[in-house]
Amino acid sequence: MASQVRRQVFLGTFIHSRSRTELEYLHDSAVCVDEHGVIVKVERGGCGGSGSGSGSGSGDTTSSSRLLQSLGWSEGEVDVVACREGEFFFPGFIDTHVHASQYPNVGIFGKTTLLDWLDKYTFPLEASLSDLGKARRVYTACVRRTLRHGTTTAAYYATVDVAATNLLADLCLSLGQRALVGRVCMDSEATCPSYYRDESAAESLERTRQTIEHVRAIDPGFELVGPVLTPRFAPSCTGEAMRGLAEMQREMDLPVQTHISENRGEVALVERLFRGSRSYADVYDAHGLLTGRTVLAHAVHLSEEEAALVRDRGSKVAHCPCSNSSLTSGTARVRWLWGRGIDVGLGTDMSGGYSPSVLEAARQAALVSRHVAMNGDGEGEAETEAEAESHKLTVEEVLYLATRGGAVVLGMEDRVGGFEVGKQWDAQLVGFGRPVRDQDGDGQQEEDEDEDEEDEGNVDVFGWEDWEERMAKWLYVGDDRNTKKVWVRGRLVHARRGRW
Repeated sequence: MASQVRRQVFLGTFIHSRSRTELEYLHDSAVCVDEHGVIVKVERGGCGGSGSGSGSGSGDTTSSSRLLQSLGWSEGEVDVVACREGEFFFPGFIDTHVHASQYPNVGIFGKTTLLDWLDKYTFPLEASLSDLGKARRVYTACVRRTLRHGTTTAAYYATVDVAATNLLADLCLSLGQRALVGRVCMDSEATCPSYYRDESAAESLERTRQTIEHVRAIDPGFELVGPVLTPRFAPSCTGEAMRGLAEMQREMDLPVQTHISENRGEVALVERLFRGSRSYADVYDAHGLLTGRTVLAHAVHLSEEEAALVRDRGSKVAHCPCSNSSLTSGTARVRWLWGRGIDVGLGTDMSGGYSPSVLEAARQAALVSRHVAMNGDGEGEAETEAEAESHKLTVEEVLYLATRGGAVVLGMEDRVGGFEVGKQWDAQLVGFGRPVRDQDGDGQQEEDEDEDEEDEGNVDVFGWEDWEERMAKWLYVGDDRNTKKVWVRGRLVHARRGRW
């Protein structure tokens, strides 16, 4: 897809993950983005501002001119975007597991666990989206809301309906969100409701091909929107359907997304349905679906043997802490997965999860890791205090999961996740607002707040916080009000009121 924008130069503070454990802070720097939305130059320091790392620089004219000259660009063909005080650029968030079709049910799960929740809430809603007018309302709201929260890339599950799935792909493309869009495959009469399933494995495969061809027609190179093979989970599919999807994967080299070991009842169901298999992971492997391009959501109850198999096949895990807690599925062990050589990203898993925000998912990942520390890693052996503490995830680690980690999981690490030359400008401008001002003796601020002033959110800064402390505040207190602007592949796709 030939999507071009004006050349752009971004000035200020840039923060991204250098590694799992380290955030890199580039203050008073510049990132130059070409008309294809690709980063062509990163100039570190000396590009305007006070040099104090405030992120407030409006840009030094001489430095900017010299930078443009080095690229052979003229000022008239370049848009310059500079941080205001208290703002910084951060990579766009990557949601590795989300059900767009379930968005209206966010927050609605009652006291149910996974399998009951599917029957009571999920299948009826998904089936109703064969009404394309309703589907358009749902999918438009979902994509717009996730963009507002800084999600520049999402791996979406749609429904079994071809037209509705195609509509989701169309909307992602038109609204500018990078996405993998999957038509859900479910053909098992034993587990799928009669009103919501593919009639046969052959029909499931044919419908999947139809959605792939639609995506290929609207975005031939899968540059922004691509198809993903989506067997819902093993119990919903016959062996014939899974083998057919595996053949399709090998034929077209497409990614695969599905669920694994989310809930103990689900694991027991797999054992009953696939009695000849050694484990849940073995079911997928035996049917050819455990590949280097497979994303496995949840992985809460993996055994050591399964983890080794997942690692050996190169499959990845989408960690969905909010959903795992909401549906009482369990506490996934991210550091345990990392220790076994498995790459991990974050998923909101709406509507099992109640929030469209990957920042919230990162927050929940940090909190869930503390529950693992309190309760042990499930191995059944007493842990020392140091071993328990080691389960905790840091601010830096969960922000890695939200960006660069997600890029690895979706096979997009060469395109997105950080601010390096050659990567595409998928980014968000984050701001905390002005530092809290002095107050007079009666506790009132010296000046009345401007009633028309933009709501800056819950993050209060006082001016003495260093950047590590500001990032911690953003993680634990921030929300979409702090996301001022969002770009995907250089295109501005969201801006808060008054910031276009």
